[in-house]
Amino acid sequence: MYHIPALLQPCMEGLAVKPDGTYVDVTFGGGGHSREIVKRLGGSGHLYGMDQDLDAYENRIDDGRFTFVHGNFAFLKNFMRYYGVQGVDGILADLGVSFHHFDDKDRGFSFRFDGHLDMRMNRSSDHDASWILANYTEEQIARVLYLYGELKQSRRMAAAIVKARSTSPIATTGQLQAVVKPYIRPAQEKKELAQVFQALRIEVNHEIDVLKHLLQQSLEVLNPGGRLVVITYHSLEDRLVKNFMRSGNVEGKIEKDFYGRVETPWKVVNNKVIVADAAEVERNPRSRSAKLRIAEKLGEK
Repeated sequence: MYHIPALLQPCMEGLAVKPDGTYVDVTFGGGGHSREIVKRLGGSGHLYGMDQDLDAYENRIDDGRFTFVHGNFAFLKNFMRYYGVQGVDGILADLGVSFHHFDDKDRGFSFRFDGHLDMRMNRSSDHDASWILANYTEEQIARVLYLYGELKQSRRMAAAIVKARSTSPIATTGQLQAVVKPYIRPAQEKKELAQVFQALRIEVNHEIDVLKHLLQQSLEVLNPGGRLVVITYHSLEDRLVKNFMRSGNVEGKIEKDFYGRVETPWKVVNNKVIVADAAEVERNPRSRSAKLRIAEKLGEK
């Protein structure tokens, strides 16, 4: 299975799909969310499904109302301009990693298999995870592990990585595990290994910067009344999305008018974050960490 879409029905409710609307699923993946959107479209509606990984092309939807776009969603505005789209009525982003990536040992996303430390979503990108471990300074590695993995032992891990690479390259997932395990609590082994791999994946794919680009462009691409629907899986992403939907800027800086009212281009649809219920978590344990936020662009519809 390529992927099980998280929070499927809440996402559809959040998008409020109009039959004649134009939508973008910027994280097409296995196409689970996209297929539900297409079901709700009429003859004049259209969905663009974006993915930078060409593996996702095999899941494309054979429907005249669907267009597969091979590209990074950091360039959403340019792609929409290329397709002659003046504005869209909804943008969906599921920022999680597909089962396909975690379960393919050759992609290096998971510590469950011993394979090459790749982690690139786009395999034509220049640098993979092994390159980062070979070329970043100790300080840079520590920063990545601390900022993106929230690991308390980030400095000790970075020092161990630099020491180990001086004698032999760290090129596989197994080699990385062997280096960092002495600094991982046995009772939290799976959790902390996942944090190590998450941190490297975020750095390899520039995920935070790419998300910022997407959020900024969403205001330019969405029609007034259009919806932005985002699923995040870790606190850095969630905090960024939450602050952007409240303020209209990626810095989260709140601007107020003369009367003290917050000036924002968004109406937050769900003030309380939406999470998977017990039934969904049982069906799909990976949905446990999913958090859904929805906002509507203000202005005349």
